Amino acid sequence: MTMIKLRVNDVRMSLLKEKTLKECVADRLGVRKSALRDVQVVHRAVDARRKNNICLLYHVITELDVPQHVGQKMLKHPGISLFIPASPELPALGGTGMKERPIVVGAGPAGLMAALELARYGYRPLILERGKELRSRIEDVEKFWKTGVFDPRSNVQFGMGGAGTFSDGKLTTRVNDPVMAEILQAFVKAGAPREILTEHKPHVGTDKLRTMVEGLAAQIEQCGGEIRYETQVVDFIGKGNRLTGLLLDNGEVLAAETVILACGHSARDTYQVLHRRGVGMEAKAFSIGVRAEHPQSLIDRAQYGEFAGHPRLGVADYALVYHTGDKKRTAYSFCMCPGGQVVAAASEEGGVVVNGMSLYKRDSGIANSALVVNVTPADFGMSPLDGIEFQRKYEKLAFVAGGNSYRAPAQSVKSFLEGTPPVLRDAQNYLEEAASADTWQGRAVPAGARLSGRIPSYRPGVTETALDSVLPAFVSDTLKEGIRYFGQRLEGFDGPAGILTGVETRTSAPLRIVRGEDFQSVTHEGLYPCGEGCGYAGGIMSAALDGYHVARAVMKKYRPF
Repeated sequence: MTMIKLRVNDVRMSLLKEKTLKECVADRLGVRKSALRDVQVVHRAVDARRKNNICLLYHVITELDVPQHVGQKMLKHPGISLFIPASPELPALGGTGMKERPIVVGAGPAGLMAALELARYGYRPLILERGKELRSRIEDVEKFWKTGVFDPRSNVQFGMGGAGTFSDGKLTTRVNDPVMAEILQAFVKAGAPREILTEHKPHVGTDKLRTMVEGLAAQIEQCGGEIRYETQVVDFIGKGNRLTGLLLDNGEVLAAETVILACGHSARDTYQVLHRRGVGMEAKAFSIGVRAEHPQSLIDRAQYGEFAGHPRLGVADYALVYHTGDKKRTAYSFCMCPGGQVVAAASEEGGVVVNGMSLYKRDSGIANSALVVNVTPADFGMSPLDGIEFQRKYEKLAFVAGGNSYRAPAQSVKSFLEGTPPVLRDAQNYLEEAASADTWQGRAVPAGARLSGRIPSYRPGVTETALDSVLPAFVSDTLKEGIRYFGQRLEGFDGPAGILTGVETRTSAPLRIVRGEDFQSVTHEGLYPCGEGCGYAGGIMSAALDGYHVARAVMKKYRPF
C-alpha cells in the first residue's frame, strides 16, 4: 500500500440521494470509503441544468491508501491528478529609492488591496479617503435611507470600503488570475467567511464585508501603513509630466512621487480635476437601466423547481442576457442580489441612483438585480467627461420624477411592458396572496420557500412613475424586449410579481484613465490609475486584483520606503 494525495474534480452529489461527500468521492475513485484518509473541498457549485435531478458539483483534495498500481490507474482518468500545492509568488523589489512614501487615493477594494500589498513589504503607504470611517459612514447612510437627509461626503459611494460596502459582497470575476486564491486568503484573514475559498459564487454580504474591510484596514496599519479619513484630494501638482504633490481640501500640500489612484467610479470631481490637468483619459462604454425586484421564492422555483428551498441549495440567483436583432444593444442582468434589497446610492445632491445589496444570510425574501442596457460614446459624446453628464441627466430626471426628495420612480413590470398607467399594486397583491398559500399557480410551496419581505424595498420610498420618462427611449425599448425574453428563461420574471425602480447608472466608470504596460498614466509619471474608478475593473474581486497588480508594479520599480 502507498499513500497518495489527489485532486479529484467533478464529484457529483445528487440531491435525490442521501450520500455523504466522502461516499461520493469514493464512488468517483472506485474505492471503499475506508480507503480515504481525508476529503478537503476546493470548489463547490450547483448544477441545476436538470431540474428533476439537481446536483452539487465538487472539486476536492483527498488522501488515500491504495496499491501503487491502483493509484497509477486512477491518474489516467480525466479530472484526477496528483495534488501539487501552489505557493504564492514573491514580488520582485526594485532598486530605486523612494523620497516619499506611496500614496493611495481611495479606500475601496482596489485601494485597500494595493495598500495592503505595499504595507506587507515595508513601503508604509498612506491612504487618503474622502469619506468617513466605517461606523460613522454606516450611520450616515442609514439616516439617509430613513429620512432622505443626504450627505455628499458620506454615502453609499464614498467612505471606507467604497461602494462595495453596501452591496451583495460578491467575490466573483470573469478574470482568470492565479492571484485570486491569494486575495481570497487575505480576505479570510481579515474576517471573511472561510467558504469563500471554495464556493463557485462566493459572497460575504454587506454585513460580513464590513468586518472584512475593518480587518484589512487593521492589517495595513499594523504593517506600517496609515489611513486618513475625510481627506479629499482636490488637485494634482506636477512639474512637466511628473507628479510632485497633492493638494488636499484642508489646504495642505503633500509631496508625492508615487500615487495609486483608486478613486471609485463616482469621483466625478476628481475626474474633472484630472481632465483639467491634462491627464490622458478617454470616454468608454457603460450601461444604464433599472433595478428589478421579485419575490425570492419565484426565482427559487424558476431555477430549482421542486428542489426550491432545499437546505443544501440556499437561494437562487440568475444571469440573463438579451441581444437585439441588429446586435447593437444588449439588455442584461447585473449585480444580482438574492435575498437582498434595493438601496439609494446617490453621490450628488439632486440625483437619484439605485443599487442593490444583501446581507450574508440573504434572507430578505426579495431578489433584486440591475437590468441595464449598454451605452457607448456614440450615444453621449467622445469627450472623456460626456459620459458623466449623460449619467447626471437621467439621475436628475429620476430625482424630479420621485418628488424632489430622493424617493425613486418605480413601476410594476406589467405596467411597464404594457404601457399602462404606472402602478405598484400588481406585485403587492401577488405577495399578499402568496405569502400564506400552501400552493401557488398549481404548485406546492416548498418548505423554506415562503414569501417574506416587502416590495418595493427601496428607502426612503418610491413614487409611481412611467419609467419611460426617466430613461432614453432606446434603453426603455431594449429593456422591454429583454424582459419579455427573460420571462421565457425564468418563469414569472415578466409577470405580475415584479417591480422596477430607477435609475441604475453607476454600473462602471464612464471613462478610462489611460495607463501603459508599467501601470503608470501615459501622460503623467508617478500616477498609477487603478481599479473600477479608472476603468480597469468591474466589481470587488477584479478591483482588488487590479490593486494587487498595480502595487506589484510600484514595488518592481522601487525598493521599500
